[in-house]
Amino acid sequence: MQEVDSTGAVTFTSIFPACYPGRWPHIHFEVYADVAGAVADGPIVKTSQIALPAEACAAVYATAEYEQSTRNVAGVSLSSDNVFGDDGGIHQVATMSGSVAEGCTAALTIGV
Repeated sequence: MQEVDSTGAVTFTSIFPACYPGRWPHIHFEVYADVAGAVADGPIVKTSQIALPAEACAAVYATAEYEQSTRNVAGVSLSSDNVFGDDGGIHQVATMSGSVAEGCTAALTIGV
């Protein structure tokens, strides 16, 4: 379950996504007005994607589990991505902290 604090900040846990051909590494998300709407397939307030920074991708994809992602990310950029390409993802690239060994945290402020 996601946690929402009093300022509207949301925290959730996920795995670092693999990179597939033609798309920059990203995480999809949807925003609903409330939990009831989310579980009842209610109206979506916002749908978007969070792009992951190149440095974080390089660190994660250097591990054995992401061998195919290393090849895939070499063939795509934020500028060539069909979603982030218009502006190079300038407003959708997360700030990352942490490490591959301990876990990473992605942060991005998104207006709703």
